[in-house]
Amino acid sequence: MRLPWRRKPPPPVVLDPADPSLVVLVQAFEAARADSHVLAEAGEGGVDLTQPLLVRHHLVALPDAAAVARAAELLGQDGYALQDLGDGAARASRTQVLTALSASQERSRMAGLAQRLGGDVAGWDALGPGPVSAAPAP
Repeated sequence: MRLPWRRKPPPPVVLDPADPSLVVLVQAFEAARADSHVLAEAGEGGVDLTQPLLVRHHLVALPDAAAVARAAELLGQDGYALQDLGDGAARASRTQVLTALSASQERSRMAGLAQRLGGDVAGWDALGPGPVSAAPAP
């Protein structure tokens, strides 16, 4: 018996934090502003929130290298890469499609994790491909 031909799903999009073509499209560093409001403004400003973006959570005031290592271990289980920025600062990033619910849940999760490790979270931002510029005329 032959199985019907099935297409493989496309591989997941993974954006590289070191890619210089990525630009900040969304920022949420004010705790008083709801993530849903931040994303609504971004959408109104032309950001395509249906596409995967590189979301970065900015952890600060981590007390020592052991706290940074523990954060990397815990966040790595959920697909986050942690970049140690020195002086108790780190940036957790992963590619995902942002929704108001996912942004709010992850903000809360990062705040709880940072607090347990003796630090804090400054906020998050999301990067994506910048505008494509037209080629210069010959």
